[in-house]
Amino acid sequence: MHREFLMGNEAMAAGALAAGVNVVAGYPGTPSTEVLEAVARRRPEGVYVEWSVNEKAALEVAAGAAYAGARALVTMKQVGLNVASDPLMSLSYIGVKGGMVVLVADDPGPISSQTEQDTRTFAAYAKLPILDPSSPSEAYAMMGEAFALSEELGCPVIVRPTTRVDHGYEDVEVADPDEWSRNEPEGFVRDPSRWVIFPALSVRAHASIERRDALLAKRFSGYARNTTTQMAGPAARPRLGVATHGISATYVAENLGEKDDVRVLRVATPYPFPEDLAADFLDVLDGFLCVEELDPVIERALVAACGRRGLNVKIRGKLTGDIQPSGENTVESVGRAIDAFLGKGEANEIEAPGISPRAVSQAEGRECLSTEKCPAPPTLPIRPPVLCAGCPHRASFYAVKKAMRGRKTLFCGDIGCYTLGNAKPLDMVDTCLCMGAGINIAQGVTHVEPDTAAFAFVGDSTFFASGITGVVNAFYNQANMTLVVLDNSTTAMTGHQPHPGTGRTMMGQVVEKVSIERVLLAIGLAVVETVDPLDHEAAVETVRRVADEPGVKAIIFRSPCVVLARPRATSAVDVEKCVGCQRCVRELGCPALVPDAATGKVRIDATQCTGCTLCERICPTHAISGGERL
Repeated sequence: MHREFLMGNEAMAAGALAAGVNVVAGYPGTPSTEVLEAVARRRPEGVYVEWSVNEKAALEVAAGAAYAGARALVTMKQVGLNVASDPLMSLSYIGVKGGMVVLVADDPGPISSQTEQDTRTFAAYAKLPILDPSSPSEAYAMMGEAFALSEELGCPVIVRPTTRVDHGYEDVEVADPDEWSRNEPEGFVRDPSRWVIFPALSVRAHASIERRDALLAKRFSGYARNTTTQMAGPAARPRLGVATHGISATYVAENLGEKDDVRVLRVATPYPFPEDLAADFLDVLDGFLCVEELDPVIERALVAACGRRGLNVKIRGKLTGDIQPSGENTVESVGRAIDAFLGKGEANEIEAPGISPRAVSQAEGRECLSTEKCPAPPTLPIRPPVLCAGCPHRASFYAVKKAMRGRKTLFCGDIGCYTLGNAKPLDMVDTCLCMGAGINIAQGVTHVEPDTAAFAFVGDSTFFASGITGVVNAFYNQANMTLVVLDNSTTAMTGHQPHPGTGRTMMGQVVEKVSIERVLLAIGLAVVETVDPLDHEAAVETVRRVADEPGVKAIIFRSPCVVLARPRATSAVDVEKCVGCQRCVRELGCPALVPDAATGKVRIDATQCTGCTLCERICPTHAISGGERL
């Protein structure tokens, strides 16, 4: 064994490798992405890793490996679980032979997601065991425990970290490579009565699952990571309690001290719920506070336990308004809730929202190394997210906007960097729902408003993930729309992972690229054109011509991501020629273009400029020059 300072995602990757994982598949999505990437960096010979085209495909790849006796890991974020839900629900009934862990990273906040959905609720819906780690070190240990539990029960096991566990760091004790478990898969054994999901099998499986989960709930009451703690001395008999889980358990611990006469229940297995342990916790209490993110999962389970066992305990939490019903918990918000619950009456005395009395008193007493009190930190400027300077997506949006000016149009966006095309001055995203949805939304609108020129923007990675089916639907049902594929040859939003169109795999293999043009032509599209969006005049002309074609047609704007393709030169403004019209600023919104408040003219921040030349092409006085587009 040795110790490493690891991010939670790296710790879980190390835990999976130590557990003898054989196959890892996933789809990138913050906050889960680094798990698979860390496995790829650390993997020994014989461990297979892939970025799948979407979460459904990833889960099915992992299921096939587990059918053959392999230990399989599939990674995704919470909205990706929606994509994978179809095979997961059936897999709950079919089961697996090798251990299969489904790692779903939830994103309270949400910090980088469309929703705040809670995978604990989904686990109960799918009737699958779920483990809820509270720290990177515990997440490391839970990976091995999850694989062992999955093999024992013959079903997938969900591990549900949240963003603060995924991206938090801790000194973790990890196994040396020579200590890792080694799993030798038996191989797939043909047995249609087990692997083919007919209704008769489902009826038997459902009854078996209900029996299994009832027994598992009792077993989880003795699981070492489900704990009750008494914060006062052994002679004390606390009458108040706090029930918590995950990262919130850390926040609770930071806000309670030895003088707080409180019992704490930490739930690491929200489903099946450890009711026997919870009942022992409740039996001596008059009241308790549930501190959790996001759904009131523990609170509802404890309410049910009190009802079933006839316990007269006052329950507080999200359902009573004592804990915020949505959003991410913090040390401060938990501190305020605990103070109010314990009747300290201090919370209302603090004017600054989001700061607990405990945190304030600690901050006031903390001194700098110079023995002087620390000055208050400066207020950080608000930095709204924007497309990078020189991003080819800006040029693509601008070309479509200019070409369609004056016409009734609809611009359907999607999930990716290009969602930022909604910001002014581009203002080119009218809808955004989930990955691939823009293509189908455009069809729906045009069926109702056939005089609308509808555009659906989709990135190259999203095209492969979930866009192809939408295009097939559009072609088959004779829609009238323009598909715009924004191809920057990477999965930029989540860290530049490869996909089928990049020509390489997560294992480092160089493979033949899947051609977006050939896929679209194979579907049946008659008009498929590819153009460099930074060739502004050609891009505008292409949009005008293609948009007037009937039926489903496609434009592929192909230009590399500026983060990966370094610029050759930067643009500069000739102040003598610049007349201060600021058209470049008003129409493009590039962060490298900086208006001078004193003169009204524009300068270019050379530290940000990539020399894409887009501003040079629209300047009416030709005052900008020097760039060299990639």
